[in-house]
Amino acid sequence: MDALIGAPERGPWLAPGFIDLQVNGFRGVDFCAAGASLDDIGGAIDAILATGTTRFFPTVITGSPETMLGSLKMLAQARRALPRGRAMEAFHVEGPHISPVDGPRGAHPKDAVRPPSIDEFERWQEAAEGNIRLVTLAAEWDEAPAYIRHITGRGVVAAIGHMAANHEQIEAAVDAGATLSTHLGNGAGASLPRHPNFLWSQMAEDRLAASLIVDGIHLGNAFLTVALRAKGLERAVLITDAVAPAGCAPGPYKLGEVDVILHPEGKVTLTDGLRLAGSSLHMDRGVEN
Repeated sequence: MDALIGAPERGPWLAPGFIDLQVNGFRGVDFCAAGASLDDIGGAIDAILATGTTRFFPTVITGSPETMLGSLKMLAQARRALPRGRAMEAFHVEGPHISPVDGPRGAHPKDAVRPPSIDEFERWQEAAEGNIRLVTLAAEWDEAPAYIRHITGRGVVAAIGHMAANHEQIEAAVDAGATLSTHLGNGAGASLPRHPNFLWSQMAEDRLAASLIVDGIHLGNAFLTVALRAKGLERAVLITDAVAPAGCAPGPYKLGEVDVILHPEGKVTLTDGLRLAGSSLHMDRGVEN
């Protein structure tokens, strides 16, 4: 966390606010949508602040090169121009360098998945006005170690997730500088070998911290208990992975070009009702859970 979060501004305070490293959208606003306006983003920031989160990482997920650059440019403009834009501490890019395999890929569009590219990262960072501080990719790409070394050399935290990597590939990513597992226990296939598998490898690797979605939907209590024992509180990071329907009424919504459903119990899925597509979690509720 120290590598991700800057020192707070000085001033009177009652208690520290929550910090969320993964927010894809909120209160009907999708941070990846090409049509998001400054007013839209400002409204989402206000709604997030009302949940007790005072700093967060708007997250741009897998999309076409043009779409991702457009999203990063708009977020950078919003951070610079809006009165409370600095609540967006920095930006998280999750994908497009993830597994193309159904299951590990999650709800990310398959046709936009592509290998890690240092040139593309540099274009992102230019569009983002230097605000990218966290990138999630799959460890199994041949290009992953060199890519991780490059972005960490530029002061960006490399995280691994949405992958189907083996133990050796995970170790190679960590040796190259990866320090975080993104939403550990999710972005995985429905069934895995008992051992070895990439969940055990990540929990056993002390150089990896882990972010966790504690909404009572993404992770069972037993898995959460084991993950917390493996990582300890000092290396466990609560996130929401909230998407645009968070804070809205149940019903159908769109995430970019993807149709999703917000169910009454708070689950967000693709229209098949099975595959999760982010969460509707608020950070205050996650802490309560």
